[in-house]
Amino acid sequence: MSEPIIRFEHVRKSFGDLVVLENLSLDIEAGRTTVIMGPSGTGKSVFLKLLVGLLYPDSGHVWVTGVDITQAREPELLKVRKRLGMMFQEGALFDSMTVEENIAFPLRRHTRKKTAEIREIVADKLESVGLPGIEEKMPSELSGGMRRRVGLARAIVLDPEIVLFDEPTTGLDPVTSGSIDDLIAEMKAQLGITFVVISHDIVGSFHIADRIGMLHSGRLIALGTPQEVQSSADPVVRRFLARNLTLPPLASESS
Repeated sequence: MSEPIIRFEHVRKSFGDLVVLENLSLDIEAGRTTVIMGPSGTGKSVFLKLLVGLLYPDSGHVWVTGVDITQAREPELLKVRKRLGMMFQEGALFDSMTVEENIAFPLRRHTRKKTAEIREIVADKLESVGLPGIEEKMPSELSGGMRRRVGLARAIVLDPEIVLFDEPTTGLDPVTSGSIDDLIAEMKAQLGITFVVISHDIVGSFHIADRIGMLHSGRLIALGTPQEVQSSADPVVRRFLARNLTLPPLASESS
């Protein structure tokens, strides 16, 4: 079995007396979609910030593409970050820039590509997320779902090895949320790279995930395929999922 592309080893993170993550160990396999879910306040956002090196753990290690983020110096950390794409909540587009300028921003910042090549790449990424020909529109002209799609186009514009999603469907209506989930699944199949999704959307998570990890009170209380997590006997997992899913009965429940 190959080494995981992301590994958390006995990670602890606290802020004063508040322990946010406690003894978190987790391997994320390359080329798969892993969803980290759980109620609000369970450490999902802190998990993401530790992964990209915006926060450092009190103890433990975080490995990304073979680099220990907790020990890496700034130049090495920047190299790792260039291998990551990030789709932020609600798209997080620059309101003063056109769609083309938003998507091209990482290319202009991190490459020496010429203007014509950048325009070609932007057009290709927009095509891939189902929004061809909107390069000149401003973010204010886009619907919520369109903003998320543009955000995804920007996240993949540097052809990263890993794409991180921070609550990709928050605030969207159920139909638009479903279309974004479908897009994530399609892009995963098309690109064949690693997706890590932070979400509290239960239905969407089960639609897109190869593996699901569930955080509760700073601890990983479930990890497995959607079917394995759905069949969990842990009462906290079952209460959380039962709000949106019809869970299979346990042997003890059916006897």
